[in-house]
Amino acid sequence: MAIDPLRKPTPQDGTSGPPADLVRFDHVVKRFGDHVVLDRLDFGVQRGRHVTLIGPSGSGKTTILRLLMTLERVSDGVIWVDGEPLSHMRGADGELRPASEKYLRGARRKIGMVFQQFNLFPNMKVLQNITEVPVGVLGLEKEEAEQRARELLDLVGLSDKVDAHPSQLSGGQQQRVAIARALAMRPEILLLDEVTSALDPELVAGVLDLLRDIARSTDIILLCVTHEMGFARDVSDTVMMFDSGRVVEAGPPEKIFSDPEQSRTREFLSAVL
Repeated sequence: MAIDPLRKPTPQDGTSGPPADLVRFDHVVKRFGDHVVLDRLDFGVQRGRHVTLIGPSGSGKTTILRLLMTLERVSDGVIWVDGEPLSHMRGADGELRPASEKYLRGARRKIGMVFQQFNLFPNMKVLQNITEVPVGVLGLEKEEAEQRARELLDLVGLSDKVDAHPSQLSGGQQQRVAIARALAMRPEILLLDEVTSALDPELVAGVLDLLRDIARSTDIILLCVTHEMGFARDVSDTVMMFDSGRVVEAGPPEKIFSDPEQSRTREFLSAVL
């Protein structure tokens, strides 16, 4: 049975003009105390695009993902997802105001995230790790959620680990389960936060190959933070270089990695490549 979330983008008849951004950061500021982490950030991502954020530690990359996942609140500006405010909600007068927790729970259903440290439930078997949230949040019947979970485990090469606990899996296998769990929510946006940084070197290639396959076969937005420059080059439509909470430079990977325009980009790449 085909997996619904994993599909190639198809053109829609009768449409014209450029597609709208599915994700839009509009003058977004994030402060922690007096420290400005994101400084009036403006960028948009269209459906099916793959964007990788690179830059030094502390430049604001992971904060972008945390804001999209509503793990942090914006200090100023608005984040839009599919034309609706994520960071805010409309009041009775139509004006935007900070979103309530109930609103945020509904808004983030379109968004999945894979973390550095897997974040699997240690007391649950693999199958339940994947079905728990779709049943509890999306309201899926248990049988449907389990069928989808088994399909996704087959996709990530772990169909024989249905009844295993996370402690019985390698780091690479746990990360594959975490990816399957994120996909089980049928997200329109998948956030990847240094998903290989906690893995032993020999396990990195398999996880990156899986993510490349997902990128090639879906219309899900991938928004990645990674130090794996080869992966960024292979999977991205756009690479964005960050420094001090601002976009220093953005463009296709062949341009950013082979002929960057900004000296800060050149300095960073010379240090990490």
